[in-house]
Amino acid sequence: MIKKVGVVGAGTMGSGIAALVASAGIPVVLLDIPGKEDRNEYAKRGLERALKARPAAFMDPELARYVEIGNTEDHLDKLKDCDWVVEAIIEKPEPKQALYARLEGLLKPTAIVSSNTSGIPMRVLLEGRSEGFRKRFLGTHFFNPPRYLHLLELIPTPETDPKVLEEIRRFGERILGKGTVLAKDSPGFIANRLGVYGMVQAVRLMEKHGLTIDEVDALTGPLLGRPNSATFRTADLTGLDVLKLVTEELAQATGEDFALPEWVHRLVEEGRLGEKTGAGFYKRVNGEIYTLDYRTLDYVPRTKLELPELRALRDLPLRERLAKALDLPGKYGAFLRELFARTAHYTLEKAPEIAYDLVSVDQALEWGFGWEEGPFKNMDAVGLSRVEALFAEHGLEAPELLRKAQGAFYKDGTYLGFDGAYHPLPKREGVISLKALKSEGKTLLESKEAALLDLGDGVALLEFRTKMNAIGEGVIRMLQKSLEYVEEKGYLGLVIGNEDPRAFSAGANLALILSLAQEGDWDELALAVRQFQKASMSLRYSPFPVVVAPFGLTLGGGAEFTLHADAVQAHAELYMGLVEAGVGLLPAGGGTKEMLLRFTQELAPYEEADPFEGVKRAFNLIALARTSTSALEARKMGFLRDRDRISMNRDFLIADAKRRVLELAPDYRPPLPPRIRVLGSEALGNLRYAVWSFREAGEITDHDMRIGLEIAYVLSGGEGPAREVSEWDLLDLEREAFLKLLGTRKTQERIAYTLKTGKPLRN
Repeated sequence: MIKKVGVVGAGTMGSGIAALVASAGIPVVLLDIPGKEDRNEYAKRGLERALKARPAAFMDPELARYVEIGNTEDHLDKLKDCDWVVEAIIEKPEPKQALYARLEGLLKPTAIVSSNTSGIPMRVLLEGRSEGFRKRFLGTHFFNPPRYLHLLELIPTPETDPKVLEEIRRFGERILGKGTVLAKDSPGFIANRLGVYGMVQAVRLMEKHGLTIDEVDALTGPLLGRPNSATFRTADLTGLDVLKLVTEELAQATGEDFALPEWVHRLVEEGRLGEKTGAGFYKRVNGEIYTLDYRTLDYVPRTKLELPELRALRDLPLRERLAKALDLPGKYGAFLRELFARTAHYTLEKAPEIAYDLVSVDQALEWGFGWEEGPFKNMDAVGLSRVEALFAEHGLEAPELLRKAQGAFYKDGTYLGFDGAYHPLPKREGVISLKALKSEGKTLLESKEAALLDLGDGVALLEFRTKMNAIGEGVIRMLQKSLEYVEEKGYLGLVIGNEDPRAFSAGANLALILSLAQEGDWDELALAVRQFQKASMSLRYSPFPVVVAPFGLTLGGGAEFTLHADAVQAHAELYMGLVEAGVGLLPAGGGTKEMLLRFTQELAPYEEADPFEGVKRAFNLIALARTSTSALEARKMGFLRDRDRISMNRDFLIADAKRRVLELAPDYRPPLPPRIRVLGSEALGNLRYAVWSFREAGEITDHDMRIGLEIAYVLSGGEGPAREVSEWDLLDLEREAFLKLLGTRKTQERIAYTLKTGKPLRN
């Protein structure tokens, strides 16, 4: 069992790995070479770099206390009690081999040693090592930044003990939250070999087809099911120097052509390395993004690719979008067809050399490069006959693996093996796939906006299906139907969750709210807000346990549903907040009430505590629209309670939430509705003074002040003496304040601006 980890090498990768391990609550020893004046200088710098990193390397900066630093001359013996030591030093065989020679006589016999090399063969690194060391050694290739990129490639050697491989796989998946893929010991392994090849092809084909950097990034991002950073923005984030180094290493190791154009080498020589130097393929000028003109190496204002054909594809499912993207007119379609043909051909040729199965290839690109679906799934979407036609169009011979396929690489729960036979898709223990449940006919109720699925063992799951899982009338209607169904059919409980890659829920349907406000349909709006409040409360008081499984963006109404669950099983990457103040409103689905209730209940056992501290804490959280940057921070902020749990790996989230329902179900009783102590005029006076002070100092606008005063009014329980009130007393105040703010021109302007730009407006 891995209880302590050592990381040798405190560069970008090593310090990032150490931060991830510490974020999982595991003690870490971080070593680097000795400095001259301060012997621990380099390890200290690495830790400081991780603490300053943006996006943050630590899920909670306080967890940096788990990291013990030192240097490799004075403190190598700190690794003696480590169960796993990760080497992340310079990418040259000799220093790595020298380090392993020192470690071999030092570590305990059960300690696992791995290298984070991105391409040096394991067989080279193991030269001169004993049989015992070889059994406990493998490659563990993390992707940068280690906290955020899901992929961990495991590269066992023929001598790696299967128990060692299984221990690292389990630790990587359950403790560090990684998606693990077995890769063969070949140059670049899986993800870098294919992903970097695709980037090089995109750069070359841009020149061939006469496109700009802006046009290529518009075509190779979400249109193809890839991240927003697409090709050139991804390179800027990685670093052009890193891209140059990786391509050169791959070319040397494989004998293949990975050469970048000469103008990219010029950028590296001039120090234009991307994000870290302020300029690369893109540059920020006075707050505006400028794009490199690769013909002149000057920067020009960024231009958006606006094509009616592209707009028509945006909202289509990936499989339809991908096939139609290849039919775009003119140079854009020609570029995409050739890019698809060349990268698909390379994937088919190299897959048996670099991977044990094609499922691993798809997972590596999905988890390491953020693809929505991997290359073999993409080929299935386009159709293998079309793929073969594209190869012929570009003078490429159909690879053997394509000839083995009988119509598709995946079909009926099986995948094509490299042996030409179809094999059952591997089942990952502890992972529940909602997509698989639907294909197995496990849908109990369904509408366009949401569905109720059977998770098995008497547990149901409610899945939202709207854009960004926004909550509107259809979702609330399905929630009520689902609660009734679960009770009538005798289910043990309900999970609320989904498999969206980005958002558990971005909140209420703002477009609908704005439309009703502009039409002046205030009765309908008041009814809608009350229905939302009733929906939140029904989660709290249902006769069976409700567990919410939030992840990613969990904002506004999505956060309010989460706050009212019996228990929360959150993914570690949880960006949760009551952000309504940003659009000129306040939380009115029970969020304002709930934060006041939580913070006042926390103070209740302490007679000497000032009850206003709870009110003030809730006010600051809501008025500043604070959002967590992790589930650990969400707990510190009060969005999660001590009894709520965190899953490091998103893949296990639904199964973990189901297990939580089964734990709560025996002898479950809904909670007794609380009475809430409000402070009335005294608290209201204090909060009003604070808001007015901020306005006098010019730190907020007049409308910010109005929003703050409405929030203050609700949290104080209105005017009057201190007293006890019910939850519904506060919900009524929430609803009234929400409608008042919605009726103002400035709030409507804020909502309209956010819907159009995705950004807040300060008016």
